Amino acid sequence: MKTAGMALEQLSEVVQRCALPDDSYTTEDHNIFTVAGRTCIEEGNSAQVLSIVLDEKNQEIVRCMGWNLLPPLIQVLLKKEDKNLPQCLAIFNHLLETCRPKELLIGLLEQLEQDDPDTIVESLHLLLKPLQKVLLCLGGRKASSLGMALSSVLDQVAKLPLPHTKEQEEDDVFSFCRCCTDMIDFVRPFVQEVRHNLLNNEMQSETTNRTVGRQGKDKEDELRTELLKFCMKSLSHPLLEVHLKDPDTLALSPLRTFATEILNILGSIGESIAGLVHQPLLKRKQVPGFLEEEVRYPKESLASLAHLVFVHHLAADTFPTVFSPVFSLRCNIEHVSLLLSRTEESKLQKGLELYEKSLVRVEDGSLRADLLEIKTFLTVPQNLIKVMTICPKHELRTKGLKVFQLSIDKFNTEAKYRFFQYMLKTSNHSGVEGYIIKNIKNQIDIALQPGNSNVWFEGVQLMPLLRKVLILPDGPETDLLQYLDRIMESLNLLRYLVIRDKVTENQTGIWTELYKIEDTFMKPLRVGVNMSRAHYERELQNTMEAKKSKAKEESVLSVSVGGEELPSMTPESQIQALHSALHTFDMIESVLARIEELIEVKDNL
Repeated sequence: MKTAGMALEQLSEVVQRCALPDDSYTTEDHNIFTVAGRTCIEEGNSAQVLSIVLDEKNQEIVRCMGWNLLPPLIQVLLKKEDKNLPQCLAIFNHLLETCRPKELLIGLLEQLEQDDPDTIVESLHLLLKPLQKVLLCLGGRKASSLGMALSSVLDQVAKLPLPHTKEQEEDDVFSFCRCCTDMIDFVRPFVQEVRHNLLNNEMQSETTNRTVGRQGKDKEDELRTELLKFCMKSLSHPLLEVHLKDPDTLALSPLRTFATEILNILGSIGESIAGLVHQPLLKRKQVPGFLEEEVRYPKESLASLAHLVFVHHLAADTFPTVFSPVFSLRCNIEHVSLLLSRTEESKLQKGLELYEKSLVRVEDGSLRADLLEIKTFLTVPQNLIKVMTICPKHELRTKGLKVFQLSIDKFNTEAKYRFFQYMLKTSNHSGVEGYIIKNIKNQIDIALQPGNSNVWFEGVQLMPLLRKVLILPDGPETDLLQYLDRIMESLNLLRYLVIRDKVTENQTGIWTELYKIEDTFMKPLRVGVNMSRAHYERELQNTMEAKKSKAKEESVLSVSVGGEELPSMTPESQIQALHSALHTFDMIESVLARIEELIEVKDNL
């Protein structure tokens, strides 16, 4: 192990020996310079190293090998409290001025790699300015190096915790917002360069030498592509994962500012925000030699962009108003479909918000049935059902139901009819089916109002839909508790039709179809109620007898409710559940009996 004195002596020797052209340096010279120089800095001899580094006759070796001293220098600069800090900062700055840019780039990027969040923040804050300076020294060769630097920076930022509450963002408790600001400052001169090049290209005459122009454009396009990648990655992370606060909630929002800056960069490098948002429907020109479309414009990034534009109204001044609400909905539903197919709550929330904002701009009852031939207009409701039924967060389930109803309201009568048919066929969820049946009842009620007649929710067209509603999925063996929501809404609809539609008018066709409904729905339902009641009464009797005989509490009865076996319960809980089931059967039977009475009364009129 070298002492500080030995290391300083070795460093002085190798520097003196190497006052030669760089191609005469040996591997051993490099190793001695690196090890001895780092040891001197680590052991506190920074003043002596600074003297050697600044010496005019040593500039050639410093230019070639100096970048190897970056690791210990950066460690001192990150600690800040070291007594050798001024000397180390002076060495660091001299190396930035003297060493070859390519080697400095490698050395700085190596030092960016950290794991501790606090160290990541400090290293980014310390190294981004030097990195920017080095990259600007590379001239026309900097595009790939910029891409490598931006990729490393974003990888580091991805390791930081995100601010989710207003307080976390306001106080920047994780220093995440500071890093976002640093990133924007870092890319600014490169954005300005691309913007300047684009403006120059626009001003160039058609007669300009095309060969020279093409070579210059290749360099510009490479730089532009790297900045586009940066924007696309930033839209995906962090912007798709954080919840931006409205100005009313947080007047000065660093995250909102970062999002605005990303959109501004896209505009500055020649990307149309409207074109990106509407990309699913617009054919973009193929640029030879560039990334494939989905790699160049990742779908998640475009969905995030659409959310920023339509929900937070960012870049609204650059967004043309010529697009109709239906066209925007048609584009945005592709983004919504992607977001709602995910499981992360942040993406589900953004999907719901984007769908809601896209729908509210559309006039009620204006969406035609042919839209249902587009796959996403059917997959989005299926994804909404998953949010409504299995999402753990109550607020998202409630929001999902609200948006689901809003989407129904926007369809015209034929589209509603076809949508209800599709949902009854595919939802496979009693609660959802019950909700659809309730909507069917509302549409029939509207159709029966004076002046509102339509061909879809009365007469001949209505009957095929009613046949899908007024039926037991498994006949008398149907699990009545599992299908309770559907059964009760079906009964309510049938009761409404019997009361509302006169036998003599038969607007809905219910009276000519009633004998079939009795065979396929009412009679099987009564049989099912009797069978289920008998089963549960027997289970109740067994449980009560077991309780009386003081059976062990661990000895539990297997009881099936809603198609699922109940977990182990005490006898008291079992008895309560069985009573609840019997009460449900009584309720079904009561509504059924009232419908039968109404039918009899109407028949006798």
